[in-house]
Amino acid sequence: MSRPTVYIAITNHGFGHAVRASSIAAAIQQRYPDILLILATTAPRWLLESYIPGDFIHRPRAYDLGVIQSDSLTMDLEATLEKLRQIRTQRNSIIAGEANFIRQNRVNLVLADIPPLAADIAEAAGVPCWMSSNFGWDFIYRDWGGEFIAIADWMGESYQKCDRLFRLPLHEPMSAFPHITDVGLTGGIPQYDAEELRQRLQIHTPREQTILLTFGGLSLQRIPYEGLKAFPDWQFITFDREAPELPNLLKISGRNYRPVDFMPICGRVISKPGYSTFAEALRLDVPIVSLTREGFAESPLLLRGIEDYSEHQIITPEEFFSGSWEFLKVSPTPPRLTTKLEKYGSEAIAQAIVDFLS
Repeated sequence: MSRPTVYIAITNHGFGHAVRASSIAAAIQQRYPDILLILATTAPRWLLESYIPGDFIHRPRAYDLGVIQSDSLTMDLEATLEKLRQIRTQRNSIIAGEANFIRQNRVNLVLADIPPLAADIAEAAGVPCWMSSNFGWDFIYRDWGGEFIAIADWMGESYQKCDRLFRLPLHEPMSAFPHITDVGLTGGIPQYDAEELRQRLQIHTPREQTILLTFGGLSLQRIPYEGLKAFPDWQFITFDREAPELPNLLKISGRNYRPVDFMPICGRVISKPGYSTFAEALRLDVPIVSLTREGFAESPLLLRGIEDYSEHQIITPEEFFSGSWEFLKVSPTPPRLTTKLEKYGSEAIAQAIVDFLS
């Protein structure tokens, strides 16, 4: 008898979609170790392994692209549109090839975050398609108008074939999806004891003076690290391998650590608007400092979310890149709402999948 198999299709855009899909995959594996997981993504295997402790098959495939960017804030809409046209032209062969793979491997369920073609592929393979996200790509592209509207319409038609959407917090309405289940925040669980981590890395600053800088898989081209010299008694932590050597800057280069592992020892996380970073910080109640991001329709949803549910500071790129880091001298603003977001979305989605396959 073949093992129950889940094919997880992940948007080809930065690291955030891979992180949140991998956190769900890890929760599935924990509940039902016999399930075979196939992750279809161009994200690097080391990133997936940092979230998924057990075995899985990595299938490096991309059948969407998100947005073509040179860094975490700079988008190339023309190149994005050109690539989307190519995908649309090739969609029949993409669908046929991947549906064939799914049939051959006796996949029982497709879970997607959130490539539209995953629903067409599942339909062609004759298996259900579930999705999880806080937005659909139709929402992002429609906001740009022009030729992107036809692309958004096409994607909306694909999303209508989705059998069940797990809608994450900080979301747009996602009205293209016919069957919606609201769930809590997704994200990884820190894998080290906070005190042990502080000792191991010789971090002796108080929590409120320990700051995590994290800008996703694409990072930023010009983080103004010189400003850190004004805070000699503070400890800054970065995953940026190009960062300069500074006495109060800890550069994390090993792949055995993830940003979420450091959040419990930090007084603030400095980031750009990104669901995965925000969700992990919200799950751990760590204050968030975020840059604004123009021209990406998800960003206002995320920023409103941290204003509502997190201690926060929202700063302009100009304030950040000026390099004085004056915002650190101000305490974060308390959340507008007293209600808390539900924190166990990864676990709820995993349990629904296990129940379905049992």
